[in-house]
Amino acid sequence: MAGLTASGAAHPPLFQQPLAHPPLLHKLVRRADVARELEVVPDPLDVGALEVDRVDGTSSRVSSILAGTFTDTCVVVQDGGIVFERYGEHGHPERAHPLLSLSKPVVGCVAAVLIERGDLDPERLVTDYVPELEGSGYRGATVRHVLDMRTGVRFSEEYANPMAEIRELDRWIAQSRRGGGGPYGLYPYLCTLEADAPHGGEFRYRSAEADVLGWACERAAGSEMPELVSSLLWQPMGAGQDADFVCDGNGTALHDGGLSATARDVARFGQLLLDGGTAPDGVGGTRAVVPLRWMRQAWAVDADVRGAFASSPAEQMFPGGWYRNQFWFRPGPHGDVLVCLGIYGQMIHVSRRTRTVCVKLSSWPEPQSPAHLQDTIRAFDAIGGALARSDASDTRQRLPGVIWGLNRKGSASPAHDSVI
Repeated sequence: MAGLTASGAAHPPLFQQPLAHPPLLHKLVRRADVARELEVVPDPLDVGALEVDRVDGTSSRVSSILAGTFTDTCVVVQDGGIVFERYGEHGHPERAHPLLSLSKPVVGCVAAVLIERGDLDPERLVTDYVPELEGSGYRGATVRHVLDMRTGVRFSEEYANPMAEIRELDRWIAQSRRGGGGPYGLYPYLCTLEADAPHGGEFRYRSAEADVLGWACERAAGSEMPELVSSLLWQPMGAGQDADFVCDGNGTALHDGGLSATARDVARFGQLLLDGGTAPDGVGGTRAVVPLRWMRQAWAVDADVRGAFASSPAEQMFPGGWYRNQFWFRPGPHGDVLVCLGIYGQMIHVSRRTRTVCVKLSSWPEPQSPAHLQDTIRAFDAIGGALARSDASDTRQRLPGVIWGLNRKGSASPAHDSVI
């Protein structure tokens, strides 16, 4: 999906737009009145000089991997403080960057809040909220099915295939901008999708699922997604800058990949996930932003969720992993890791055991690169491990919302293993 920075300037090389491309419509996501402080602390070790074993068998420094994977911005937070921050030619602390599919977990967290307050029921049919989908492949699918991307709807993410549904979706959005909406756009396209398998089967990554989820959230809450993100997430978590959503020609936010935000605010979002959905309340305490039960459910893989992932093509990318509540999970050298991914090199990497949040916003020349992806993950694993080992002693404070001493199935765990 193409996009622009919040300022409207083209973002090379990733977001160069042809002159004939219609202008993009944006809707604002408002920041908090008082931003959550992210204290810049001394780097306890030279993070950029850390050696990383790459997927091709060679070894490189973190700084070389960041440069070689077209990094615009990289921020590493440990225990709520920034220990490493680098900006490339197209990065800046106050410049919003297209997040692409990092938008999906944001929409997922909006759904979590609506579920917690009773506005949205994950076991109800999506057509109970969006009857327009009754004639589509989403008939019979539940909100839970789209949350975990387990519908039977046919939707290919093969960007190199011009006939793939993800490419057709982009064409419908572009046409809606040229024609001022009309019969084209995000929601009209979702109504054309067909099913080719039963709902509730194996996991398949489908951007359309996040769009259906966002549509259901808007109907359940009676508000548009930019306002929901502002009031339910961005402001209560303490965002320092406004974000924005790219919209189609009908003014519909692109839930699956339309959000742009600064790297520090993405890091604040990652810290929110690490802290069990809580954030400082500004008066010395904490507030619940994302329900704790939502985060615990996401981390607590069961046989059904794991089996749905194991039988999918994604198992090759993240062996032993799973997908739940719009989050990816993978076993790592320092325990299970929550990962949020976006094409062209966008990533949030959340490690409970090392207490780190790593954010990378990039401009890969191609939408997908397995080598760039795995090298970045290896670099973040190495950074987290090195930072954890650099602690002089085990004096860690319990983070809000984090339950210590249990493994992800609820039984006693080894020392220092935490679970949300």
